Amino acid sequence: MFASLLALLLAMQQITVPLGKVPPHPELPRAPIEQAGPAWAAECGTSTDWEKPAPPVRLHANTYYVGTCGIASILIVGAQGNVLIDGGTEADADLIADNIRELGFRLRDIRYILVSHEHADHVGGVARLQKLSGAAVVASAAAARVLETGQPARDDPQFGTIKPFPPVRVERVVRDGDSLVLDNLRIDAIATPGHTAGATSWRWEACDGAVCRTMVYADSLSPVSGKDYRFSDHPAYVAAFRASLAKLAASRCEILLTPHPDASQFRERIAAGKPLLDEGGCKAYAAKRGRDLDERLAREAVK
Repeated sequence: MFASLLALLLAMQQITVPLGKVPPHPELPRAPIEQAGPAWAAECGTSTDWEKPAPPVRLHANTYYVGTCGIASILIVGAQGNVLIDGGTEADADLIADNIRELGFRLRDIRYILVSHEHADHVGGVARLQKLSGAAVVASAAAARVLETGQPARDDPQFGTIKPFPPVRVERVVRDGDSLVLDNLRIDAIATPGHTAGATSWRWEACDGAVCRTMVYADSLSPVSGKDYRFSDHPAYVAAFRASLAKLAASRCEILLTPHPDASQFRERIAAGKPLLDEGGCKAYAAKRGRDLDERLAREAVK
């Protein structure tokens, strides 16, 4: 009886016992784009440095930018765990981890790390982030073969110019149209070979109350290569490249994100601190990359 009375009195007085610093509540919006967007733009300026630290930004609903000034990494927060897309360079891993912590989220709540394409500037930090979080890495079959060795593929258009990276243990391989489901999260894989053979774009719905947006993390899709590589010598690869562009242009897409933020004018878009809604973003991005590919093929034809 006395114990019950004491418990009631304590509850009425709302007594709390401090047990150390309380972490930020993960359900509260952190780094809203209205303030964090202009702060990101001011911090980064025109820099596209892969390893220049940048503040995190809440892009929409449960989706956050946690990468650097020059390399994107995206955190998607779910009810039963979180998903991270890309891990930047090897040096970026700790910068990404710091941004996630700054937002009030725990690294060990990352259940999956998704990969866009198998180059060191986007996957160099994945091995460390996997170790810090215990997350399962998800990639296409072609990307997985490279990730598990850490060595660039010989058929990569940029072979000979790109660096190796720490090998990564891939636990799930996805194909075009596969979906990763984690409780209230569903993220669709879109195979978009072109920049590399294993390149994958990712699409998901992010809802802030009744306001839902289709987010697309579209792979680089730039026809870049080493000096001795000619796209025109690989017609099947070019055909797959064009199919990727068509697929991306036709995709549902309201907010476009890219592995290199400058490729989708990220700084200019968030500097105003307004929502990133642009229903024509993916179509315009695919059209621009299509023109780049046409120009590259035209240059090769006169050499």
